Amino acid sequence: MSPGDPAPDFSLPDACGEFFSRSDVSGSHGLLVVFACNHCPFVVHIADELGQFAREVASQGVNTVAINSNDLAKYPQDGPELMKKFAADRRWDFPYLLDESQEVARAHGAECTPDFFLFDGAGRLFYTGQFDDSRPRSGNDCHAGDMREAVRRMLNGETPLARPYPSSGCNIKWKPGNEPR
Repeated sequence: MSPGDPAPDFSLPDACGEFFSRSDVSGSHGLLVVFACNHCPFVVHIADELGQFAREVASQGVNTVAINSNDLAKYPQDGPELMKKFAADRRWDFPYLLDESQEVARAHGAECTPDFFLFDGAGRLFYTGQFDDSRPRSGNDCHAGDMREAVRRMLNGETPLARPYPSSGCNIKWKPGNEPR
């Protein structure tokens, strides 16, 4: 996806089977879509800060949704029961959805966990890139710096970052035959 592209629609279940659409989870000023999973060390590294950041930006009209698109047959540790525990332990107050077909990940062009897509209030892609410059085992605390700056710019009507640093993490675990071309 490129800046200005429309947000892909989706209707996905959470770990309890309740379905959420993009319109259900979008905030009045935007939506942060995060492709995540339970086991990736990069997701684990940012998970607590992501929960805090989501609460912060929700008060500004930007909602958050996490989507797990991993192949659950090969990675059962990313399954629904563990999704519930992972989200609760990290104080994720936003929906954590399951993309078993992997179609939503493909529609976004998601490649890794975590991978971030920030859409403005009109549903257009404003930013895709890293959450911040911290990494697991780097000794640096997670701080949401890049994402915080992207949201600030979006809410203030400024231009996006010219060359955002891409997300880093584990590859999405694609089902055989579903790999991006």
